[in-house]
Amino acid sequence: MAKRYISIVVPFYNEATNIKPLYDALIEHVDKIVDRLEIIFVDDGSRDNSVAQVRKLQKKDKRVRLLRFSRNFGKEAATSAGLHAAKGNAAIVMDADLQHPPHLIPQFLDKWEQGQEVVVGVKHYSKQAGWFKRKSSGAFYKLLSSISHTHITPHATDFRLIDRVVLDEFNRFTERNRMIRGLIDWLGFDRDYIYFTAAERHSGKASYNYRKLVGLAFNSLTSYSLFPLRLAGYIGVFILAFSGPMGVVLGVNRFLLDDILGLSTSGTALLAVMLLFLVGMVLASLGLVALYIAHIHAEVIDRPLYILRPEEDNPEEATV
Repeated sequence: MAKRYISIVVPFYNEATNIKPLYDALIEHVDKIVDRLEIIFVDDGSRDNSVAQVRKLQKKDKRVRLLRFSRNFGKEAATSAGLHAAKGNAAIVMDADLQHPPHLIPQFLDKWEQGQEVVVGVKHYSKQAGWFKRKSSGAFYKLLSSISHTHITPHATDFRLIDRVVLDEFNRFTERNRMIRGLIDWLGFDRDYIYFTAAERHSGKASYNYRKLVGLAFNSLTSYSLFPLRLAGYIGVFILAFSGPMGVVLGVNRFLLDDILGLSTSGTALLAVMLLFLVGMVLASLGLVALYIAHIHAEVIDRPLYILRPEEDNPEEATV
């Protein structure tokens, strides 16, 4: 296999006007610096003539491959399909709208040849990006980093190079609700970063709207952190810690010390504290149930228990 056999994976949905310009840019910046190239376009159920544009490219370039979904399954599924089909020594994932600059790919390849197994494109927002988008994105990554058991690089994009070793491990994942960049981060391996400012869309309208972004955010929070599952338990423990001592003090003061503290506690107040204590008990119990659900969650997603490098990095195993 050629040393620089590179697979470029491009998921797309209704990107007819961008397919040809992207292909031309890839040929300009990548074709001459690799030994072998394949460009995998993954159609996520497009309703325009995007597929026809890819077919035209296939007629003149056999290195262009097309995977077609029967309907729209989403970008994460489309990217996964492309990575499953990739045959190269490394795969590069990028969007079809040219916001991921093809001219940066040589830098990705240079870092890869220096030994980096994952090279991640990290986006700087341009001045044209809306204030809300910039602030909400920053807040999301801060929240995810604070509660996640996997380090997620802020503003990391799907524009990344993935070595064959990492790709083979990624292809073992079976979970359905996935954020690919998070799974790649979970795998570990040596990595480096390339920072870029996202260009404007070449043409057309983005199909990845705020509703889909919110859905991806919730999937990310639940896939890479068990904190939301345990939140009820944490709240319950806090309520118990607050209401328990308060109920004891108020009860002793009224019934044993004849209101020596001068609190004039009414029966309604005692009932409210008792209800608060019982709510804390219920939430704390839910937290215990959540711990068991967390174990079930970990077993069901069936991620590998550990990741080994190839045998040449583990000579003691190669001789067994």
